[in-house]
Amino acid sequence: MNFHRFNKEDRGIKDIGWLKSNFYFSFSDYYHPLKSAFGTLVAFNDDFVEPGKGFGVHPHINMEIISILLKGKMNHKDSMGYSTVIEPGGVQIMSAGSGLRHEEYNIGNEDVNFLQIWIQPKQQNIIPRYQQRSFPAEGRKNKLTTIVSGEEGLKHCWINQNARLILGWFDQNEIVRHNFNKENTCVFVFVISGHIGINNIPVSTRDALGIWDASHIEITCREESEFLIIETPVNQK
Repeated sequence: MNFHRFNKEDRGIKDIGWLKSNFYFSFSDYYHPLKSAFGTLVAFNDDFVEPGKGFGVHPHINMEIISILLKGKMNHKDSMGYSTVIEPGGVQIMSAGSGLRHEEYNIGNEDVNFLQIWIQPKQQNIIPRYQQRSFPAEGRKNKLTTIVSGEEGLKHCWINQNARLILGWFDQNEIVRHNFNKENTCVFVFVISGHIGINNIPVSTRDALGIWDASHIEITCREESEFLIIETPVNQK
């Protein structure tokens, strides 16, 4: 197994008052020559948005864009005609494909905290699409829950890539084994809260570990912990 640490202390930071972003890869006006991507994962942002503020109408093209809402209440409107509201446990994905425009704002009374994730698509210039699912916390305790998958299904969101996103929320001392396809697959594990060991490597709140050349990982929860696993191709071969 090979791995790379993504420590919270090393993140890029953007603070413009109403928006506070933490970048694990080069994004916006933050650039680091050694942090361009991890496999086909090209953006992982931990964003905080003040009430009444947000992102005005802007375009995207040929990118898989995933939002996971951790706190607050946010809306979504796009050029495909979708108008939705996302609350904690909500997950949305846009396959930007040949092009779309959208906007999103904090419509609640407290700060929104959401994870913004960009993954390169498997197929270019597809018809744009949007999907939303809800994964309430009470239904996810002490198990791994697939929230996004390259295989279509009714219980998760579909992504235009051979990728999976999985949420875990486990009690202290729980041990979780996660198997994945070793060939051309890397895994990015982000700790939302708590403290875990990944194959005995300690990873704390808001830290992440990128792993490759492995067929499985074993996660030990050193305290009650919530984490996100992202499986994605190393490259597009």
